[in-house]
Amino acid sequence: MNTPRHAAAGPPPGTSVVVTGKDAARVAFAAFVGTALEWYDYFLFGTAAAIVFNRLYFTTLDATAATMAAFATFGVGFVARPFGALIFGWLGDRIGRRPALLITVVMIGVATGCIGLLPTFAAVGVWAPALLVLLRLLQGIAVGGEWGGAVTLAVEHAPPEKRGRYAAMPQIGSPVGTLLSSGAFALALLVPEQQFDSWGWRLPFLAAFPLLAIAFYIRRKVEESPLFDQLLKQDERAKIPALEVLRTGWRRLLVAIASALLGIGGFYILTTFVISYGTSQLGMSPGLMVNATLAAAAVEIVVILVMGRVAERIGPGRVTLWGGLLGAVCAFPLFWLIDTRNPAVIVLAVTAGIGVVSIAYAVSGALLTELFPARLRYSGVALAYNLAGALTGFLPFIATGLLKTSGGASWPVALLLAGLSLITALGGFLGERLRVKDNVVTG
Repeated sequence: MNTPRHAAAGPPPGTSVVVTGKDAARVAFAAFVGTALEWYDYFLFGTAAAIVFNRLYFTTLDATAATMAAFATFGVGFVARPFGALIFGWLGDRIGRRPALLITVVMIGVATGCIGLLPTFAAVGVWAPALLVLLRLLQGIAVGGEWGGAVTLAVEHAPPEKRGRYAAMPQIGSPVGTLLSSGAFALALLVPEQQFDSWGWRLPFLAAFPLLAIAFYIRRKVEESPLFDQLLKQDERAKIPALEVLRTGWRRLLVAIASALLGIGGFYILTTFVISYGTSQLGMSPGLMVNATLAAAAVEIVVILVMGRVAERIGPGRVTLWGGLLGAVCAFPLFWLIDTRNPAVIVLAVTAGIGVVSIAYAVSGALLTELFPARLRYSGVALAYNLAGALTGFLPFIATGLLKTSGGASWPVALLLAGLSLITALGGFLGERLRVKDNVVTG
C-alpha cells in the first residue's frame, strides 16, 4: 500500500519536540472527560428538542411547526460553533491550548445547568424560547472551541506512531455523552408524564453542575502541549490564525470539512431526527427511541476504539473513505428497517446506523489534526469541524421538512444521508494525500 507524502509542519526544520508515552494516556483521558461533559450537555438539548421543548416552549404552534421550531433552536447551536472556533482557536494558537479548554468546559457546563432552571412559555411567554435560544448559543460557542482543542492537545502529547488511538480518546466522549444524556432522559421518563413536564426533564440539565466540577478538576491538572511550548519559545505563532488558515490553507479546510460531515450530520439524523420521527410519525414510545440511542452509543465506543488502531495502520483518510462509502450503501436499508415499526428492528437499525457513521467519526481527530501545521492547528481543526457542524446542524429541521413534503415517506431523508456519506468519502480520499507530519521524536 502506498504511503502518503507528508509535509513537515510545526517547529522549524532542524528542531524536534520530544514527546513521551507516559503522559499521553493521562492527557488523552483528561481530553476525553472534558469532551464527554461537553457532548453530554450538547446532546441533552437534542433529545429535549425532540420530546420536550416543542411542547413546553413553542406551545402556540401546531405539532409539526413546534417540532421544526425546536429543531431550529437546536440548529442555532451549530451556527454559533464556528464563532466559538474563531474565538477559542485564536486563544488556543496564541495563548495556549490548556487555558482555552478550561474556559470552554466551564462555559458549557454553566449554560446547560441554567437550561434546567429556565421557566416555560406558560410562565413567562416569549421570554422562554428567547432565553432558550440564548443558552443554546452559549453552548454552541463553547463546543466550537472544545473539540478542536481537545484533539489537538491529545495528539500533540502523543507519540506519532500512536496518534490514531490517542486522537480517538476525545471521540469516545461523544458516545459516552450520548449514554449519559440518553440514560438521564430514560430515567427521567420513568416519572409520570405530568411530573416529567413539570420538573423531571430538568434533572438531566441540572446534573451538568456537579459534572462540571469533576471535569474542571481533572482538566486543570493537564500540562500545556509540548509543541505549543516550542512554538512559544521560537515565537512561531500566527498573529491571526483563522485568517491565515483561510488565506493559505483553504483547500485543506474544505477537505477537512467534507471529511467531518458524516460523523456529525449522520449522527444527528440517526438520533435527534429519528427520535422525533419514531415518536411522532411511527407512533413508537419516546422511551424506546431513547433506549435505541443508548444501545447505539455502546456500539459506537467499540467502533471508535477499533478504528483508531486501524487508522494507525492504513491512515485515517482511508478509514474515512471506506466509512463514507459504507454509509452511502446502508442509508436506504437503515430507514427501511426503521419503517417496520418493529421495536427490536428499530433498535437494531439505529445501532447499526450509528456504528456505520462512527467509522469516519472515529478518525476525524487523527485526520483533521494532520491536515494543519501546529502553528495553525487549533484554529484549523476547530474551524473545519464546526463549519461542518454548522452545515449539518439543521439536518433534523431539513429532514422534518422533507418528511412533510413527501407525505411521511422516509426516502428523501435516506437520500440525504447517502449524499452526506459520499461527500465524506471524497474528503477522506483527498485528506489522506494532504496529511502533514510534525517534527517530533519519542522519549
